[in-house]
Amino acid sequence: MSRSLPALLAISLTWLGLFHAAAAETPADAAASYPALGLPDAPVVLEEWSDFLCPFCRRHFQQTVPQLMERYVQGGQLQVVFRDFPIDSLHPTAIRGHALAHCIAQSDAEAFWRLHGSLFNRQGEWSRLPDPAVFLRETSVGLGISMPLIESCLDDESAVAAVRASVEEGAGYGINGTPAFRVYRRGNPGEAVSISGAQPFARFEQVIDALLAGEAVPEPEAPPPPELPDWAKPEARAADPARPGFTLRGDPYKGDAQAPLVVIEFSDFQCPACAKHHAEVQPGLDAEFVDSGKVRWIYRSLPLRSHPQALLAAVAAECAAEQDQFWPMQDKLFATVERWGNESVETTLIELAGESGLDRDRFADCLGRRQPLERVLEDIYDGRSITETVPSFAILGSGASGTLTGPRALPQFADLLRKLLEREQAAPTQ
Repeated sequence: MSRSLPALLAISLTWLGLFHAAAAETPADAAASYPALGLPDAPVVLEEWSDFLCPFCRRHFQQTVPQLMERYVQGGQLQVVFRDFPIDSLHPTAIRGHALAHCIAQSDAEAFWRLHGSLFNRQGEWSRLPDPAVFLRETSVGLGISMPLIESCLDDESAVAAVRASVEEGAGYGINGTPAFRVYRRGNPGEAVSISGAQPFARFEQVIDALLAGEAVPEPEAPPPPELPDWAKPEARAADPARPGFTLRGDPYKGDAQAPLVVIEFSDFQCPACAKHHAEVQPGLDAEFVDSGKVRWIYRSLPLRSHPQALLAAVAAECAAEQDQFWPMQDKLFATVERWGNESVETTLIELAGESGLDRDRFADCLGRRQPLERVLEDIYDGRSITETVPSFAILGSGASGTLTGPRALPQFADLLRKLLEREQAAPTQ
């Protein structure tokens, strides 16, 4: 019978005594300094590099951790070590939660794990707070953590430094996104196997079983050939009959919903090359292909870490879309980046919304909600599955699909689309 995560944690923490903050015997192992679940002499160590506000980390916590606990941790075969890797460019408030949890772990390991679960499960309540201190304090009190410990940890700058050091260490291993994992036989962290992303339990099982048996870890199974990612499949990009101009998953589009070609653009409102594409290339593509019904153009956001205000600008575009004004806001954002690309970004975006005829109060409320941010984060996750460059374009037809990475001049882009349209016309009908 399957157990919930709280039940599994209760079993592991109280019956088997598997929690600790600094109990590993091998100094080279990460569990010597960081919160861990599992016996300190478990033969295999799994380091989880995570961000409390990352939705994919939450997915791993909710779906995969229970299976790891039941299959390996409770039997003493695996120790899971939690490593801090908050990503400031995506989740600027996350580091406060990490620092608090890290500090509490040094005094009360069991309290750390209670707070750890609550921070993941209640992401939507603190992800956009300008200062999450009140939330963190009230949440910790509600978990039975002593007020003196909470207050001292909220003011502990050394905990912030420790979290920063953890991020730097992870970056040294090549980690640049969350969740990420290093799995190794105890005492051999230098031979760690890397797992990136919220992978299914089967991949963890494959790696851990091989390490337990002293065998070579098999390579990940090759993905099935030429199947589109879920976000590019026809059902994901289908037009929403109840909401003209948007796909079923909520992405804005322009052009005929039945056009033979679909282009999905991944872009960044603070990217100069994206702005140049928007101003110099897109109008010509619209005139020849989109307005004529030959191409349906879908926009998705891929704000880069190097553009600190781009994430909130992408959220602003989502909020404009809620008022059916995505495309005018897209124009506005590209045209006014000098105004909003600074520390007063949120105030300026609300001003721009008012200038564009949007309901300012509704727009401001939207900027503070979690759902628009979640949509942008999903865009980022999907976009990074094919590229780290903006602008980039996924071009999809009935006969073939491909990716165009980086900007292109109008003649080159238009010539490519003409050739692809010719192939679509020549392809046999199903």
